[in-house]
Amino acid sequence: MRIKTLKITGLAFTAALLTSTASLPAFARAVDGVNGRVSLAVRDVEAKGVDVRQDKEGLRVSLPRSAWQDPAREALSDRDYMALIPVDFKDGTIEVEVKGAIDPTAPAFARGFVGIAFRVSGGKFEKIYLRPANGIVDDMVRRNHSVQYAAFPDFRFDRLRREAPERYETAADIAPDRWVKLKIDVRGATARLFLDGRANPVLLVNDLKHGTDRRGQIGLWIETGTIAHFRNMKVTHAKP
Repeated sequence: MRIKTLKITGLAFTAALLTSTASLPAFARAVDGVNGRVSLAVRDVEAKGVDVRQDKEGLRVSLPRSAWQDPAREALSDRDYMALIPVDFKDGTIEVEVKGAIDPTAPAFARGFVGIAFRVSGGKFEKIYLRPANGIVDDMVRRNHSVQYAAFPDFRFDRLRREAPERYETAADIAPDRWVKLKIDVRGATARLFLDGRANPVLLVNDLKHGTDRRGQIGLWIETGTIAHFRNMKVTHAKP
């Protein structure tokens, strides 16, 4: 197996991409097998409906209040707001440290929603995300909703929870304002989530809803009321 790696360390980026891609920003263009370290600036990501800036903790991603959901007007469901990283990803691993904080003025249903979307292309993607606030409540049902898999647009969390209860979410030792190390291993139609360097996955998905052949970008995904930070990202592409 041939391995290619892409790293974001703090606000810096080391790239050895699968192929040379002229359409990507300059920092992401790399000849197969050649490494180069450059700064990861806000201008280098595509903000899709989110506010992105750099601060001392890393890349800060939040959602404008105009985009916050209101359960009085619509059913709550995860959406497609994210900061896109121009990486052509199919199979391999995505490692990153994330922190989901809740805006002080956020609505009551806010949980610090933060995660990673992958194979983002053509308005579709898979994603695994955290609800940090659920990890510390004295309610076992909510705790069991701390980690979530979903696929946009047809298999959002509410449908999966309704049609396959407990299959695509689980409990986890997480909390708001706490850094969590994510490692998502994607192979064909399977994805496994590892937290904080543990050897066993906390979530196993054996039937990624968009199948085995999709590829696309990686997204830093958030939802209503979240102030998220991302740092120390490493993407490893696998090719037979």
